[in-house]
Amino acid sequence: MPRATDVRGEASPLSLWRHGVVQAERVLRGWLTDPATAIQTLIYPALTLVVLWIVLGKSITTATGSPSVYGTVPMITLIAAMSGSIVSALGLNEEVRSGLLARMWTMPVHRAAGLIGRMLAETVRITLTSLLIVAIGYLLDFRFTQGPVATLAFFGVPILFGLAFAVAITTVATITDGAILISLVSLATSLMLFFNSGFVPVYAYPDWLQGVVGNQPMSCAIDAMRGLSFGGPVAEPMLKTVAWTVGTIVVLLYPAVRGYRKAAQNSN
Repeated sequence: MPRATDVRGEASPLSLWRHGVVQAERVLRGWLTDPATAIQTLIYPALTLVVLWIVLGKSITTATGSPSVYGTVPMITLIAAMSGSIVSALGLNEEVRSGLLARMWTMPVHRAAGLIGRMLAETVRITLTSLLIVAIGYLLDFRFTQGPVATLAFFGVPILFGLAFAVAITTVATITDGAILISLVSLATSLMLFFNSGFVPVYAYPDWLQGVVGNQPMSCAIDAMRGLSFGGPVAEPMLKTVAWTVGTIVVLLYPAVRGYRKAAQNSN
């Protein structure tokens, strides 16, 4: 037998990267063969964008004085990032129940590879769905007017937002079953969907609600993406988006890792 020339421990950083890429490929292949994932991450957001443009587009544009598509495209991009994470979390929940996570935990791979692989897969998914939503937005007169650097930064916002949401929902997925998971996440996403700056400007909300709406994470991300595409303030909403993202990851990363480990060790 040939002698191995590159022997590295399963806990080495290179092993983490290699094993994480393999896990990401496994997750992505699973999504590609699951019709529910395509519906939830691609078809539903795309149809929502078109329906909003048909039903409310002209009314919002007339009321605000700026094209509504520059608010709805970022909003739907973020919704797609969140809705896809829900499907991913349900898949993780199923792996826990079936015992697949426990079997992978006993294999000679880096213990963090499963979680890292899911985050890599989420990054790929969010990037592809964002490109699709923007492509549909182009058919509705959405354009990038602030240059190539701003365009690249535009796509970075949903990735940051989506990864923070993925960490949060992974934490929930490892400690709840599928029904509770859907109920909790649906409530949170519904509130964020209807109370953000993507539909109408913050000043259109009641005075007592404007502070909450203007500073919730989805509004911050939408405002940053609007500024990067149509023009307007970028620095402040971007800093708020980064603060929300980093804060969420810092607070929930350890519970996510611990929950993932506990779920892998206790699943049957």
